[in-house]
Amino acid sequence: MPKIAVCKCRKMEEACDQKQFSCAVCLDLLSVPVTLHCGHSYCKVCINGCWDQEDVKGFYSCPQCRETFTPRPVLRRNNMLAEVVEKLKKTELQADHCYAGPGDVECDFCTGRKRKAINSCLVCQASYCKDHLKPHYQSPAFKKHKLVEACAELQEKICSEHDKLMEIYCRTDQSFICYLCMMEKHKGHDTVSIKTERTEKQNEVKEEQMKFQQRIQEKQKKVQELKQTVDIIKIGSQAAVDSSERIFTELISSMEKKRSEVTELIRVQEKADLSRAERLLNQLEQEIAVLKRRVTELEKLSHTHDDIHFLQSFPSLCVSPGCDDSPSFTLNQHVSFDGVRESLLDLKKQVEQICEEKYNKIQPQDFCYLTLDPNTVHLQLILSEKNRVVTWSKTKQRYSDHPERFDSWTQVLCKESVCGRCYWEVEWSGVDVDISVSYKEISRKGQGYECGFGRNSRSWSLECSSSSVFFCHNNNETVLRGPASSRIGVYVDHSAGTLSFYSVSDTMSLLHRVHTTFTQPLYAGLRMCYNSPVRLCDPK
Repeated sequence: MPKIAVCKCRKMEEACDQKQFSCAVCLDLLSVPVTLHCGHSYCKVCINGCWDQEDVKGFYSCPQCRETFTPRPVLRRNNMLAEVVEKLKKTELQADHCYAGPGDVECDFCTGRKRKAINSCLVCQASYCKDHLKPHYQSPAFKKHKLVEACAELQEKICSEHDKLMEIYCRTDQSFICYLCMMEKHKGHDTVSIKTERTEKQNEVKEEQMKFQQRIQEKQKKVQELKQTVDIIKIGSQAAVDSSERIFTELISSMEKKRSEVTELIRVQEKADLSRAERLLNQLEQEIAVLKRRVTELEKLSHTHDDIHFLQSFPSLCVSPGCDDSPSFTLNQHVSFDGVRESLLDLKKQVEQICEEKYNKIQPQDFCYLTLDPNTVHLQLILSEKNRVVTWSKTKQRYSDHPERFDSWTQVLCKESVCGRCYWEVEWSGVDVDISVSYKEISRKGQGYECGFGRNSRSWSLECSSSSVFFCHNNNETVLRGPASSRIGVYVDHSAGTLSFYSVSDTMSLLHRVHTTFTQPLYAGLRMCYNSPVRLCDPK
């Protein structure tokens, strides 16, 4: 019988076996099979489910032949049938393993559901499963056929010119060839068998694997070191936070105590002054009362008609009642209280100054060495001194075209990106200069604000002149106290989102500070007009 017919018969047998041992209720293979008196078999769960619905009738029937049973039969597992079904399940599971799945090479001779190919024939240019491969081992006609491990792209292994198996590798042309190619087009070339080349390349693969493994180990070591550094940073930072919290708590407690003491002193002074004022007030009121009585007596005397009484009483009424020498009271509270207020304001300024100097102090490791990028410089700007100095020129330079070059705004960016904490200084002279930071994506072509430092959302700029200084971002200008010195310091803390500009002379004075969120690396930039040379300074 032909092989194809045999396969079809097997599939039909498998289908019949599965149908024969399937439950008529759930249509799956029997699970815990039970057999009724009529001879039909069901899953125990399925037939119990059917009979549970027939309890009200008082009799129970077979779902297939409708034979009835009274009373409800006691169901017992059919052990023999259960063993047969279990074997059938194992047979089907084994058969499933033989079928081709995703990524497997299919047998070219299987019809319907294809089995997994185990070998491919380079002569037949076809792939075979275990059953269809047997003729290659049994028939003399297939003895000279070349069998290889099952592969999908057989045609790629055949020489398109000679229709022969490509078994040779030409090192000269780095191509796969057949033995006829080696004797013709590739004659005299460095050729080896594919197996030999594979062996050598396999050794190279092992060497590369070892190199990559070594690099992985080095990277993993760096990862561990970095993790340890991160832990140290976290521990150190937490210790610093705890220490600062403790110090600030103590400082606040001390200040609260001093505040209470100062308040108490003011209240004591207030109480003493008020007591003195109260005593004087009472005395003055008494003296006023005496004087008012004297005025009344004098008024009465002035209206008497008895001249002798008038002359006798007048001398005694004109004598002072003794209130001319009443104590004076000078309230000097403004002087004393203003002194306390001024002392406290001085203390506040000193604390703020100390915090500003200590917490915003530029560390030596924050200084960065920057160079100007020739690919971005405008045609009217000249770079010199290893691209650390830029000067404006009337004459346009013959720079090559470059997509990153500013073609309208007389600007230039630095090569190095600014990440983490970075500080640099710029020295300028002349008319005016813009000292800036910018994202790399700032536009370069055209006269629009999208290209100018500080005139868009992608850049921040300190614009200095001999008479004024102001900060600009997104075309919003902020006038600052000026003028600025000829040396400007720029400090960036990228992760903290702070940008600070300083006027640098013998001391550093903060000109302006920005708090924002930087979403990209920053690049230092400069813009100038006319004769305004600018230098990137070396760290002091």
